[in-house]
Amino acid sequence: MKKPLPALRFLLRLLPGLLWMAPTGAFSADGGLLCAIGPAQAARANAASLHAMTVNMFGRPEIGWAFYEPLIANEISTACTATSPGFAVALSHWQSAHRVPASGLVDPATLGTLKQLWQARRPFVAASQHTCPDPPLESTLARATAAESYGGKPIQLRADALAAYRQMILAARSAGVIPPGSNVGTIFSAYRSPSYDAARCAAQHNCQGIVRASCSAHRTGYAMDIYVGAAPGFGPDSSVDANRLYISQTPFYRWLVKNAAQFHLVNYAFEPWHWEFGR
Repeated sequence: MKKPLPALRFLLRLLPGLLWMAPTGAFSADGGLLCAIGPAQAARANAASLHAMTVNMFGRPEIGWAFYEPLIANEISTACTATSPGFAVALSHWQSAHRVPASGLVDPATLGTLKQLWQARRPFVAASQHTCPDPPLESTLARATAAESYGGKPIQLRADALAAYRQMILAARSAGVIPPGSNVGTIFSAYRSPSYDAARCAAQHNCQGIVRASCSAHRTGYAMDIYVGAAPGFGPDSSVDANRLYISQTPFYRWLVKNAAQFHLVNYAFEPWHWEFGR
């Protein structure tokens, strides 16, 4: 077998570095060869931290960042798995663009920057910076149909938020990510009056906690909790890590992460079921 020509040998030696510097979009082949090319050391470190690193993004300690993997992959524009070299390459480019050390590692600095971006996109976060937003007149709210409600619960939203939700559900059904005849995609909580939330806070003693804040996004009529699925034995809004991780693997949630923004719906990253409408 003939040896490669000198010029070809030189290019082969340069190849790993060239791939490291390639544009993020070049590494979007899902599970293919491109995802396997890149810095193996960073990929191994991400694989080790995926289910082991201590994370505290939203006021509660978590072990690992696997739940956030779909959100991170969407943010850095890659379909490569979190443990692949291609993911590390895409992350490195994103880190460089956001003034985070371009290590290709999912680390606390990277997660902190991601949280800031995700929270800044939430309409409620912007609206509540200085004061708790006033609730709408309940007489102006639109009512979801029984088929759109989880368990037949009365659901009210602002009309434009409900219209966006309906458009999104139609698109999700067309994409085949909602099983026929299932209640996936139905709404189990939407508008909640301040007095209703205050009564629940007083009864359950968890105001200002991660589970329920006294100034809730649901008071605006723009927030909705959508049934995305649940792990066996858990409710649709259980914030137990096992349930959240289960939901993050569902086809519907992963579709929402990639497509909900087209319908002006934004996720609260800690709760995979919580989505807010805003233009």
